Amino acid sequence: MHNLSPITALGGTAPRIDTVAKMTLSENPDLALASVTARADHTTACRTHMIALLGSDAPAPGKASFKNDSEFAFWTGPDQWIIAAPFKTHEDLAARLKSRFFETSSITEQTDAWACFDLRGEGIEPVMELLCTINIRAMQTGDAARTVIHHLGCFVIRMAPASNLRILGPRASAGSLHHAILTAMTSAL
Repeated sequence: MHNLSPITALGGTAPRIDTVAKMTLSENPDLALASVTARADHTTACRTHMIALLGSDAPAPGKASFKNDSEFAFWTGPDQWIIAAPFKTHEDLAARLKSRFFETSSITEQTDAWACFDLRGEGIEPVMELLCTINIRAMQTGDAARTVIHHLGCFVIRMAPASNLRILGPRASAGSLHHAILTAMTSAL
């Protein structure tokens, strides 16, 4: 039997945390992710399940919906969303969603497909302006955007408080994404 140990997207046994000036970039491996896509002719039923799950309507384009401090969903395309929850309590998130949504939706495990970085603190707007073309200064808590950072398709979500951003990028390119964010943090000083 192999003696396997989980590693973070950046290859460590513990999440990496970097601090530059009054900003902190934290690797966040404690996030379970699953995509939900409404199947043809089941859009209304899928949205009904989303309302029951989130306690609010499914996020609209460019939006995220927060159930509580740790669970949230964000829009990824027409009748498509990603649901996120703490990994420690929702390791089987995709299976849970499949048993809840039944035939109304296609559910896909996304946990190990994405690397998550939380950028917090004063001065994050100039950092994001160096990284991508979204209008970060106009984004409010609950806004979500798909963008390109360092040639990588990423999602940026404005969390609460507004000085917190969550950046999701491809796990296979986590090192490149981390390097790009960290470089922008030092350049924005």
